Amino acid sequence: MACEVSMGIDSHHHGNRRPRALPGALARVGLLAIAVLALFFLGFGLTGNAVASELALAGHPLCHAVSAPGVADDAAPPFSCRGDPAGYQHGSLWLRADLHGDPLGKDEPAVLVHNSRFDRLAVTFDYADGTRVRQQVRSGDFASHWRAGAQIAFSAPKRAAPVTAVTLRFDRLASANLLRMRLTGPSEEEEQSTVLAAVIGSALMLLLVGATYNASFSIVARRQFSAWQAGWAAVMLLWGACWSQLLLLALPGMAGAISAQVCTGLACLATTMATMSAVTVLERRHLDPRLRRATLALGWAVTALGVPLSLVRAGPIEMLANVLGCLTLAVLVAVAWCLIQAWRRGSAEARSFAGAWAVPMLVLGGTGFIDTDQWLWGGGSQLLVLFSAAWQTLWLSVSASRAYARLRLQRDMARRAEAQAHELARRDSLTGLRNRRGFFEQADAYLDPSGETPVALMLIDVDFFKAINDSYGHEAGDAVLATIARRLARWEGELTSAARIGGEEFALMVCGLEGFALLRFAESVRREIAACRHGAAIGDRTVTVSIGVAEVDRARTADGGHDDVNALYRRADAALYAAKRSGRDRVVSADAIPQAPVQTQASAQTQASAQTQASAQTQASAQTQASAQTQAPDVRAIGA
Repeated sequence: MACEVSMGIDSHHHGNRRPRALPGALARVGLLAIAVLALFFLGFGLTGNAVASELALAGHPLCHAVSAPGVADDAAPPFSCRGDPAGYQHGSLWLRADLHGDPLGKDEPAVLVHNSRFDRLAVTFDYADGTRVRQQVRSGDFASHWRAGAQIAFSAPKRAAPVTAVTLRFDRLASANLLRMRLTGPSEEEEQSTVLAAVIGSALMLLLVGATYNASFSIVARRQFSAWQAGWAAVMLLWGACWSQLLLLALPGMAGAISAQVCTGLACLATTMATMSAVTVLERRHLDPRLRRATLALGWAVTALGVPLSLVRAGPIEMLANVLGCLTLAVLVAVAWCLIQAWRRGSAEARSFAGAWAVPMLVLGGTGFIDTDQWLWGGGSQLLVLFSAAWQTLWLSVSASRAYARLRLQRDMARRAEAQAHELARRDSLTGLRNRRGFFEQADAYLDPSGETPVALMLIDVDFFKAINDSYGHEAGDAVLATIARRLARWEGELTSAARIGGEEFALMVCGLEGFALLRFAESVRREIAACRHGAAIGDRTVTVSIGVAEVDRARTADGGHDDVNALYRRADAALYAAKRSGRDRVVSADAIPQAPVQTQASAQTQASAQTQASAQTQASAQTQASAQTQAPDVRAIGA
């Protein structure tokens, strides 16, 4: 019982993460329903006790007896059909159903018992001819009797005589009020087991997908909430595999009381993880610190009480289960209040989670108002909890993905804006070409350190541009520059880069051309710029340019040297000034300009030393001559 209540509550804790798809009014109603239902069940749990269902099997009342555990199976004690059994937790509980006149007794009846905490279960079929057939299972060994959906199946062998009675013996049973049994035909039992296995398997697969996704998402996005959500989904997956007994495929020794106890412990742990997941997703500024601490304390209290309870085999188990259920419901109320407070303080997560909590709470409310234990052949309440948990996991995964997608979209937009700003900082606002900074940053990529690809720089300067500004105004001058820039932009591509590097000066970095082909290209650039029409800006006046061309010294590069952009620019600039001095409107190559001999450092130092010595000698000679001129009159005077 504690296991079922805890799992129901647990699934509600994780439903509080609904994306913003639900309207605000519906989410608000869902959150209000959470609080009302939680308060109702909390009050019911505090004032009500577990009601023991009438012991019956397929409508046949069960008579009961209690004996010491050492009594033989053939020596059944006297049965009583009145009152409730007592004192069986340390002994054996016997239950007997009379099937006289029941059609199922003639058709190989099968008894299905839901797993509970016991050491041994023996089922005896009594036939009308006096034959007895006994089948049994023990905790840790269900052999081939276990079925999906926490069921243990015992089928009566086919005989000519009908089955007249069924006797069940439980050794060290924890609670008779938690027993659920059914009597069916053989074909019906097989069909039910197959359907239950398929339904449970699909729910567990959804939980596995959700747990894996949230674990990956928590690593990628580094979200604490997703980590708790992944842990909760993993615990719910283990709980589902343990409760449904599908875990016995890999671990047959988990059958029986061990599985039931582990199920209770996992349920309580899942409740705590649900609380952590729900509270940690809310920002601290949206939540009162005392309410936050109290909710987390209640969540951990469920595990602190539930884990020891899972180890209990005797004593007031039902009372402790009620206490645990009330504590779990108190956690639910606390989490609901956290959502209300965070919602009122403007938390978007709280508004989203309120809608997600509504469906799991309806499951809990439905199991409280409606007896769902008989649905789906006895697995109704647990299956509802299992599918509710799977639904929440997938819902919250989608919600988190949408939120993360929005964040990534905002990040990508910010990066694009930053890239655009970076690009604009390297573009000339008037012409749209690269500016000096952008050109020199890109120019390094064109230089081939191996020297295999010819690279050249063309500096282009507008002739008599100051006269244009003085005659027609700066606005007309800007229009002229923009027209020239549009023409230069036509040559831009993978092998050519154009830029305005200052005032009326432009640059073209060209790859793949050298020598005569390069000079022909430069001449075509000069002619096409001169052919540009500037319209109303300056009328029919022709605007010419002077171009200086400098090539990378490939021979020097092959010898291990390297021309950088600055050296290439200096040579092109010298060629440009040579074109200006030669009359403008022309192309001049840096190779055509006589180069001054390059002095080494040693020769420069020798020349400087010789100049210093010559200067010193000249100064000494001058001083000697001046001294002689000063003393000459004195000698003549003495002689006289």
